[in-house]
Parts: sequence; structure tokens; C-alpha cells
Amino acid sequence: MNSNNYCIIMAGGIGSRFWPLSTSQTPKQFLDILGVGKSLLRLTFERMLKVCPKENFYIVTNHTYEKLVLEQIPEIKSFQVLKEPMRRNTAPCIAYGNYEIKKRNPNAAIIVTPSDHLILNEDSFISVLSHGIDVVSKENILLTIGIKPTRPDTGYGYIQTGKIYSENRHIINKVKTFTEKPELNLAKIFLKSGDFFWNSGIFMWALQSIEAAFETYLPEVHSLFANEMLNSKYKKTLDAIYSECPNISIDYGIMEKSDNVFMIQSDFGWNDLGTWGALYDTSVKDSKNNAVIGDNAFIYDSTDCMISIPKNKIAVIDGIHDCIIVDSGESLLICKKSEEQKIRQFVNDIKIKKGDSYV
Repeated sequence: MNSNNYCIIMAGGIGSRFWPLSTSQTPKQFLDILGVGKSLLRLTFERMLKVCPKENFYIVTNHTYEKLVLEQIPEIKSFQVLKEPMRRNTAPCIAYGNYEIKKRNPNAAIIVTPSDHLILNEDSFISVLSHGIDVVSKENILLTIGIKPTRPDTGYGYIQTGKIYSENRHIINKVKTFTEKPELNLAKIFLKSGDFFWNSGIFMWALQSIEAAFETYLPEVHSLFANEMLNSKYKKTLDAIYSECPNISIDYGIMEKSDNVFMIQSDFGWNDLGTWGALYDTSVKDSKNNAVIGDNAFIYDSTDCMISIPKNKIAVIDGIHDCIIVDSGESLLICKKSEEQKIRQFVNDIKIKKGDSYV
């Protein structure tokens, strides 16, 4: 394993669309959403250990989650948990990770990954990562992973590929365009064309390449982390630094603007697990097409449901169809799968009327 390989895991989100299991106190990345005995963050760490040594990980998260991170990944040291004072999207998160990595290894090659994705074929995933990290170590490119689409999904961003850059082990294309969450008809056109891939949100690049991109396309963010944080007392001023950072994604801030962005093609059973519906799509179903997490649900005359019941409860579900039924122990959600986009509104209403303790 190459000692220059580093990994930034982005683990600061709230995951409000997975309420009531995911709350601001314990977001979904820290939960065993899949019912396998490990959190999504832990599964991500274990996957990435096959490419990066444990001492080369940085987990970027909200300052309130430091204890959760260290409990779930005891292999790392406290300095490897980078505590953001506020949420400012993925560009500042990555800039913070870059700064810490540069202090240790200016020749680093970096993989950036969310903490809450599902990967079904890990061998294929590791093969893609190993090839990609080797390429970016030698060449000045910004590389993203594109997922071969299986349906015209309107919940994902899309990457249009241009000419082939290399075909050694895995095909790498020049990126032509990025498109955010298209309407259904456009998504159907994308799928039919064969030129479009889902944007996984997983990136690879050399530290020097991404620093140059920040300096060119997000100079204000680059200046804050490259200059202000050189101050030996920067930890005391991190709040001020973040308050000055724009709330901007790495995709919009750099990837959509840079001329050296490439995509490595892949098909390893990926899902971003953004919603209960996404979990339903990837879960094993019973004979009535229900996806059930836990052993405490007694189901009668019910079909096409996403059901999650805690270990300390028994639930009887009769005559329910095409619904999400999730009991956290403290809160219960029952809604149509087709209406799950309302969950964020439900959470906001609860926060207004009942306070933050339930969300």
C-alpha cells in the first residue's frame, strides 16, 4: 500500500431525509441503517482501508460529532478528526482536509468520499480506486467516479463524457458537462445516449493538483486555508475562517469550471442512500415486495413497503401498501413512498412546534 495515499471522509451531514432514525444528534452516517451491525461510516472506513493506511485518514465532521467518530473508528487518532465549526458544504470541507494533509505530506494523492454510500461490489470498487489513485499520482488531473446508470433517475447528478483519455484497466474519459438532477424526460435521453453517468461524489487527485484548482477557481477559500491557517493559533480562529467561507460545493466551485476534469467509468453497485426510497430500492424484499429491517415486524396483507422497527418493539402492520414505516423508539413515521420528499417539511414542522430534541 502506497504511503502517499490519503483519504478524506466527509461525515458532517445531518441526513434529515432519513428521519426519524437520523437526527441532528445522531445523523445517518453513524447509524446501522442497513441492519448489518455496522454504521455507514464504519463500513466506509473499512472499505477505504484497502487503499489507504489508517494513519492517512481524515474524517471531516461537525464539531459535535467528534466523540461519535472516535467511538466508531478507534483505529484513528483524535488529530485525524477535523471538526468543522459550522456547515459550509463540500468545498471548505475538502480545503480543510487538504491543509492538514499538506502539513504531513505535500506529495499526497487523495481520495475524497462521502461517509454514507452503499457499495455492493467492493472488489470492483477497490479496483477502480487503485487505478484512479495511481493515475492522479502521476498526472495533473482531477478525477471523479462516474456510475453507469441503470434507470433514468432524477435524484442524481449526471456527468457527460467526452473523448477517452485512457483505457488501461478502467476507461477514463474527459468530462464534457455536469448536469444536476434533470427532469424525467431529460434523464431518459441521458440514459439512452450512453454518454452520461451518475455523479458519485467520489473524487481522486494529487494534493498539488487540487490546491492549484482552489487557487484558480476558489481563491477566497484557498486564501483562507492556505494563508490564515498558517497562523499557529489558527484553531482559535477556525470559527472566523468558516464564517468567511462561501457555502459552496466542490462540484460547483471547481469541477464544473476546471479544464482538467476526468471521469473513471465504473459499475460496482453504488447507491448514495439519500432517502428511504433509495434504501428500499437496494434492499432484499420479501414475497410481498416489502423491505424490512429488523425481526420485530409482523406483516399481513401489506405490499411494497419500507419498514424499520427497533429491537425493543413489536409492530403489527396490516393492510398497508406502498408506504414508509419507520419507528425510532421515540418517533414514528408513516407516509407514502411517493411522498417522501415531504420528510424535510415534516422535520421542520416538528422543530418549530416541539423543538430540536426530536429531530
